[in-house]
Amino acid sequence: MSRKQQLLKRHRRNKRIGLLIALVLLIAIGVLVVWWLPLVLALLGWIAHEAWFADHLFYSPGDDYEYSFAPYTQQPKVHLDGERLRLDEGVMLVDDATLVLALRIKSTWLGRFIDPAIELSGGDHPDRQTFERGVNGLRYLNLSGQAQVLSRGELRLLGRFCRVSGEPVLRAFEQPDYRHQRVMVIAPHADDAELAAYGLYSQAKEAWIVTLTAGEIEAEHYQQMGLGKVDASRLKGRLRAWDSIAVPRWAGVPEANCVQLGYFCLQLAAMRAAPTQPVGSREAEMDDIRLFRQFNPIALPGDVDGQPTWNNLLADLRALLLRARPEVIVLPHPTLDPHPDHICAQQAVLEALRGLEWQPTTLLGYANHLHDNDRWPMGDAGHGIALPPAFDSSVPVQPYSLPMPLELQRAKAMALGMMHDLQPRMPFKRRVRRFIQWLLARRVPSLYGENEFFRKAVRRQELFWLLKHGETPAEHP
Repeated sequence: MSRKQQLLKRHRRNKRIGLLIALVLLIAIGVLVVWWLPLVLALLGWIAHEAWFADHLFYSPGDDYEYSFAPYTQQPKVHLDGERLRLDEGVMLVDDATLVLALRIKSTWLGRFIDPAIELSGGDHPDRQTFERGVNGLRYLNLSGQAQVLSRGELRLLGRFCRVSGEPVLRAFEQPDYRHQRVMVIAPHADDAELAAYGLYSQAKEAWIVTLTAGEIEAEHYQQMGLGKVDASRLKGRLRAWDSIAVPRWAGVPEANCVQLGYFCLQLAAMRAAPTQPVGSREAEMDDIRLFRQFNPIALPGDVDGQPTWNNLLADLRALLLRARPEVIVLPHPTLDPHPDHICAQQAVLEALRGLEWQPTTLLGYANHLHDNDRWPMGDAGHGIALPPAFDSSVPVQPYSLPMPLELQRAKAMALGMMHDLQPRMPFKRRVRRFIQWLLARRVPSLYGENEFFRKAVRRQELFWLLKHGETPAEHP
């Protein structure tokens, strides 16, 4: 059982215990006071739960985030003068550096009911970055893109439903512009590449999108059209396979550089456990991956027998790596992203690279899911991305923040809108919850789409983590 599954199990157990206690209290009130009062209290309690207590937050908002950065990381001296953040005299910042500001944030009492945020103002790129309700600890703002206004001494930090305190610490990370290199994005499912890296791959000198699974399971939306479970699963897989090939064309990626490997959703871990054994689909009653590869522009080793094995997956990846020769590989982060297919996708790439004659210069990690906070990135669409919760400082990290101007955010939102998996309406209960949160907690739904990923992914930055940086490989022939 993964750490996230353990956290969810504990959360649900505690929730059941809480509901049982509440039920006993309501019955007692009905017996001792008046029969209709428990009904009113139950309704008010449910509304309060949906507004303020429905988030999956598996840590205390009072916990400090624990990050460790590489010892050579630059630390330009800054101090907070009221609301104004000032650099010490003589300090220079590189415009495109990734800037991270550590500071202590404490919510006001209203910040327990309305998401607390820090507003960045004073320049041409105002921003807002949001934190947990009730926050009271060390957090990390993403100041990337604010170098000029900070250098002029005009950057202001204004707390909304929170206050900042203590001496801030600024860190500056200088990296190459990866948009000028050959980039390969590894997507465990159709839409992962767009969610994590649309801005990067749409601007890259050359981009490849490699999707590992068809994402055919959980096809209830198509069953509502009158299809049986198997046919619905196969249709969903074919649609998502098409999405993985077609949607990157919106960003200018050639069709020849988009590949769908067609392995089955949530089966990569079983494949890895027995590398030579085929592992069929959970719901589509298939053990041949070639149906989901029909849109591929190139032949791959796994096409020969169509078997869903780990060894075939590695052979496919090696063939693609040698064909594309990427300088930068973008793949799920090994510890931040807990989805089992994402973990296995990262492991498969590393295993495929072992001993290969071509090695990338850079590995960048991304996280489309988190262990501890299902709402991250917090805040509204179009806002900035603060660093996510992290509580293991044993491994130094190096973030890389890519700016996303408004025009690019809109293009990314349209790409997500083309993805069939993000199109169905939310369940009625979630729509009611969203309305209650909009009404009582001031949470604004995304204008781009109903799915939660339109809020999470369409932001002022895309955030990556440098996992490997080495010597530049030989030039692509």
